[in-house]
Amino acid sequence: MRTAKQGVETGSPQGWTWVEKSVWTDRMLAALGNGVKGGKWFSLIDKVCATSTLKAAWQRVEANRGAAGIDRVSIDRFGEQSSKYLEELSPALREGTYKPHAVRRTYIPKGDGKMRPLGIPTVKDRVVQGALKMVLEPIFEREFHPNSFGFRPGRGCKDALREVVRLLKVGHTYVVDADLSSYFDTIPHDLLMRRVREKVSDGRVLELVQGFLSQGIMEDMKEWKPEAGTPQGAVISPLLANIYLHDLDMLVNGAGYAMIRYADDFVILCRDAQAAQDALALVKKWVEANGLALHPVKTHTGNARVPGEGFEFLGYRFEAGNIHVRKKSMKKLRDKVREKTKRTCGRSIEMIVESLNPMLRGWFGYFKHADRPTFSIVDGFIRRRLRSILRKQRGQSRGTGRCLDDHKRWPNSFFAKFGLFTMKEAHVLACQSR
Repeated sequence: MRTAKQGVETGSPQGWTWVEKSVWTDRMLAALGNGVKGGKWFSLIDKVCATSTLKAAWQRVEANRGAAGIDRVSIDRFGEQSSKYLEELSPALREGTYKPHAVRRTYIPKGDGKMRPLGIPTVKDRVVQGALKMVLEPIFEREFHPNSFGFRPGRGCKDALREVVRLLKVGHTYVVDADLSSYFDTIPHDLLMRRVREKVSDGRVLELVQGFLSQGIMEDMKEWKPEAGTPQGAVISPLLANIYLHDLDMLVNGAGYAMIRYADDFVILCRDAQAAQDALALVKKWVEANGLALHPVKTHTGNARVPGEGFEFLGYRFEAGNIHVRKKSMKKLRDKVREKTKRTCGRSIEMIVESLNPMLRGWFGYFKHADRPTFSIVDGFIRRRLRSILRKQRGQSRGTGRCLDDHKRWPNSFFAKFGLFTMKEAHVLACQSR
């Protein structure tokens, strides 16, 4: 499998270094850059069912791991007979006899205490979806708006956040903070397929996409057919979700508003209150016409310079000129630290620090642009947890948990000897390097 570093200029064959080279030849990339006759792509199924494409898709599925689907075939089990499975897939896809399995529904906790539904396809379906995505993604990626950042090659959360910070600095402080209710579960299939057909005319490829949209969902030993939506957890879902919201990107940004979108999470930053109200009205009209809904409580406008009127985006809270870590993100970190620093864990401080550091470095790498007091607070919380473990190991009761002697017995330098990652120090170094 030949892949390269992701990212770069839209529309330029030299820029499409992230595509799968066994699928997108130089000739196809040239056609992508110059445009194809009628603006539609034909005869794509041969690319999807090619053994080289399926093999490349399997390698990505294998690398991502993940749970088994309803057929109970795990990644390891599939890998043991991958050549056989891929040989079976290729003619089935070419002849149009391949039918997706139902997805296994499970739930993961959300930050607000609710549960988010996930659909887990079989490994075989994930391979097919991966092959389909390799073929379709460049066609639509060429059209996507620069202010769309989620699930796109060479783009990510940090890019979206940088654009938000830039806009706030130049005076776009009036915000439309919009929240689409259950977006992935409510995308209308007919309207989504209409958007796919605007660029793709290969009937078997379209049947495959439709098949994955309408595949059954298995939950509690009962199977049912979805009438809308695309399962979160499916390989193809992020691309389909971006395809559906592309028109909204073009409408809002084309009207002169700065809309920054990451998947179904987006904000619109304006220079005055009236512009924010007008932008929200434009979004509401499009959302209603396209079978979606805005959350009535979470969607609002405000002036981010005013306390209480800020907004949250991708883990941060922007308010009154400050950048905070949002409460849910901070709680998630504290919960992870608590899990690794139970007083009864029985491990040495050295081992605990070793397990904490990768998580702390990763968290800081993402949230290093938050306001300075954040990092001292986190450092203090972690050291209190470690001192509590040390007291337990010395047979002291929890009632002495906050005694001032703890800081004398185990000062900050004590933990530094074990290499504990310190966010305050890391933040100072990061500020110096900017």
